[in-house]
Amino acid sequence: MTGATGTGLEPAAVPDHADVVIIGGGVSGCSVARELSRYALRIVLVEKEWEVNWGSSHANSAMIHSGLDPKPGTLKARFNLRGNQLYPELCRQLDVPFRQCGAHVVAVTESEIPQLHELLERGRANGVPGLELISGQTLREREPLIVGVAALWAPTTGIVSTHQLVPALAENAAANGVTFCLEARVEDIEVEDDAVKAVQTSRGRIEARWVVNAAGLWADEVAQMAGVGDFSIRPRKGEYYVFDKEVRYVEAIAFPTPTSTTKGITVAPTVDGNTLIGPSSEDVESKEDLSTTAAGLARVVKHAQRLCPSVDTAEAITSYAGLRAVPSTGDFIVGPTRVKGFLNVAGIESPGLTAAPAIAEYIAGLIVSAEQSARRPDFVGERRALPRFADLSPEEQAKLVAEDAAWGHIVCRCEQVTRKEVLAAVRSPVGARTLDGIKFRTRAGAGRCQGGFCLPRLLELLSEELGIPPEAVTRRGPGSEVLRRRDEA
Repeated sequence: MTGATGTGLEPAAVPDHADVVIIGGGVSGCSVARELSRYALRIVLVEKEWEVNWGSSHANSAMIHSGLDPKPGTLKARFNLRGNQLYPELCRQLDVPFRQCGAHVVAVTESEIPQLHELLERGRANGVPGLELISGQTLREREPLIVGVAALWAPTTGIVSTHQLVPALAENAAANGVTFCLEARVEDIEVEDDAVKAVQTSRGRIEARWVVNAAGLWADEVAQMAGVGDFSIRPRKGEYYVFDKEVRYVEAIAFPTPTSTTKGITVAPTVDGNTLIGPSSEDVESKEDLSTTAAGLARVVKHAQRLCPSVDTAEAITSYAGLRAVPSTGDFIVGPTRVKGFLNVAGIESPGLTAAPAIAEYIAGLIVSAEQSARRPDFVGERRALPRFADLSPEEQAKLVAEDAAWGHIVCRCEQVTRKEVLAAVRSPVGARTLDGIKFRTRAGAGRCQGGFCLPRLLELLSEELGIPPEAVTRRGPGSEVLRRRDEA
């Protein structure tokens, strides 16, 4: 079936022709794929990893920014505002958790209040609605644990689950005919007479009239293959702590006053009920450095406690790091290049998650206008997710168990994830093929014990579904196998 990732561990075959090849399976690439799937086009998305959503998109703060921070007139400002407007309806269509919780930018001291006024004017210049300066007293009434003398309130700021959003975008795109080719590393971009001709991947060559470079941290290298590498991407690491669901520090996101390089270390709720603090901000050399450090995490705690002194890492259940793709240009690099048919979606650092749907609109508009593509009458924009067992009433749970016994088999105790949910994650279009793939889609292994209970069961289920021995099951691809045979130990 077009759009599937193949059977077992075997990914879908790479076709030899397409109208559009999208490089990169993060939120930008999958948003473009879904938007283009509205039209009569042959679309192929290639991704070098075993799963979609394994780059910058999966390891961030999952915030949908209001648009008050970017400099007016930039692509960041333009796409941030439009993306923020698109998110409520997008998440409704894809059945993805989204909450417009709002955000407070907090002045901890009197000396920081002028920055709030600057942000207010910038936000208004960007067209952000509902911005309001509030007193320290009002802030304390809303957020008793946050310390501040004043704050800027941005009500259109939201939170989303990126772990559910990106697979949902991919699943909906696949249902509308997009082919997803995983484990397909781009090795070359063929250009002839200053126009795109083909994409050479590690799994085959694809002729195409259009190439969309949404390769994240590697977008500069892909652009160089096409001869338009006039920018560079620098990785910037951000480290985070995640707290147990029993801990609730804030109702809305709490930001510090920003610096020239970062919006600052935040204290934020998540749609899953946890609290998140972070990120730090450190330029690193490697585009694969996802390590956490004692110094980085200590910095996160120090700055979070400046906003919220109650923060206590004894309640943290895990930490992680993500990398942002920081462009040398200082702004998003989005749009046509001198090579006909080669479009960049590069340098998509924060607020890239927010901006992704708006960037997809723009990129799709360029291609559709040039191709004179007709809208597909059979496009299906609605996608219904499987119910989350943990969110249902006892009566609703009992009804599902009566219909299918797999609903009654709890695989993950912490998050109350059932066998039915795990199987659906593996069997869906562009489904999970790794333990992390299951974790991101279902939250099995994301709770307090971090997989201590459910890991053996997940190994068994993934082994059965993929038709592979348990020792071939990985966390996130080759080199991350969980089991070894005794004779290999």
